[in-house]
Amino acid sequence: MRRLGERGSLEDSRAVGRGLGRELADLGIDLDFTPCVDVDTNPDNPVIGDRSFARSPDAVAEHAVALLEGLQGEGVAGCAKHFPGHGDTHLDSHVALPRVDHDLERLREVELPPFRALARAGVASMMTAHVIVSCLDAERPATLAPEALRLLREDVGYDGLVFGDDFEMAAVAEHYGAAEATRLALAAGCDALLVCSRSDVRAEVLGALEALPDADLESAARRMDALKARYSGGRHAREAAPPYADHQALAERLLA
Repeated sequence: MRRLGERGSLEDSRAVGRGLGRELADLGIDLDFTPCVDVDTNPDNPVIGDRSFARSPDAVAEHAVALLEGLQGEGVAGCAKHFPGHGDTHLDSHVALPRVDHDLERLREVELPPFRALARAGVASMMTAHVIVSCLDAERPATLAPEALRLLREDVGYDGLVFGDDFEMAAVAEHYGAAEATRLALAAGCDALLVCSRSDVRAEVLGALEALPDADLESAARRMDALKARYSGGRHAREAAPPYADHQALAERLLA
């Protein structure tokens, strides 16, 4: 993504999105957790790095929208991450709990514009960050913080599906039990929760979800149903087949 941002061509970013979407759709995959819309304001950030398009919120927004247009144009749902911004952290949320102490004015100026742009562009989903943003909640990471999700719904104006990032990451796992984190995330406003590999954590999360009253899950189920209705069953097995010579040529040109 950094290479795309450095090249500055929105058509290149759109073409990469189309290529990703085409190959995923041909494999029967209809959701991709991209684009990363974190603004790369901290060169020492250990986790975002070249996943970010740029250090300017405007450039991040423009390239992310272009990539999304290509991806979703091929029938694959995108996901803007990591709300409300992981670009200025000094820690990696896979191994620690990062903290950002910017005020709300700074968030609205730097971190939030790409999310607003993606919301206007019709992004199918967004993903929260396991990052404490102290002006929203001084104790809980954004995934578990009602003020963070309220900012997304009311300030950014996004009403689509929201994923909570992986519950196996240390930013959550070392501070909360899986069942407690599940309850807090749903109460905060997340709709879907990621558990990427461990069956024991998955079982605990499912048990916590099943114990909740149906009414607590209605809005999440509505948003998930809407995403599935829009993207499931997609456009698969078309004429072109791997190795996608045009995609290889695009990659070689971008990396030259």
